[in-house]
Amino acid sequence: MTVRERLAKALNRAAPPGLLAGDFVEQHAGPEARAAVLVAVTDRSEPGVILTVRRDDLRTHAGQIAFPGGRIDDGEDALAAALREAWEEIGLEPGAVDLVGPMDDYRTITRYLVTPVLGLIPPDLPLEPHELEVADCFEAPLDFLLDPANQRLESVVFAGTQRHYYVIEWNGRRIWGATAAMLVNLGKRLWT
Repeated sequence: MTVRERLAKALNRAAPPGLLAGDFVEQHAGPEARAAVLVAVTDRSEPGVILTVRRDDLRTHAGQIAFPGGRIDDGEDALAAALREAWEEIGLEPGAVDLVGPMDDYRTITRYLVTPVLGLIPPDLPLEPHELEVADCFEAPLDFLLDPANQRLESVVFAGTQRHYYVIEWNGRRIWGATAAMLVNLGKRLWT
């Protein structure tokens, strides 16, 4: 089975039990902003995922590791927004992405409803981080990121309540929060 076939099969099956809906979903009253991210998987025998490191001087999520993505503009759908944001943030040509489809929406603590969009890209593309938004971009092994043994559940007290979130440590990089949760969901779709 090809990488694309494996990813498409995962998206086309019924949602498995235990998918993560979001951060503090019980506190989400009222409208949410819509956003999309591109989960760009490299088409190679051992696929990887392209991730970005946000600049340290950004107003929100400074220094965090994330998928390329952002707000869905008026007149856009999630697929178009994910492709546009990946082009703006890391210079990923939209035509280089073989879109597999949208994954399960995820609600963030910052009141965004995020649609991760799964796409397949050729390996070793020359990506260039946008100097005002992205400090770096890198490829991490898909199998490592999706292996439950590498997905550690941590907790913090927030607003007087114990909260849990996932962390994935790879090659000295800490992937956590919404990005890690979306990877956990993809793993559940692929392996269940």
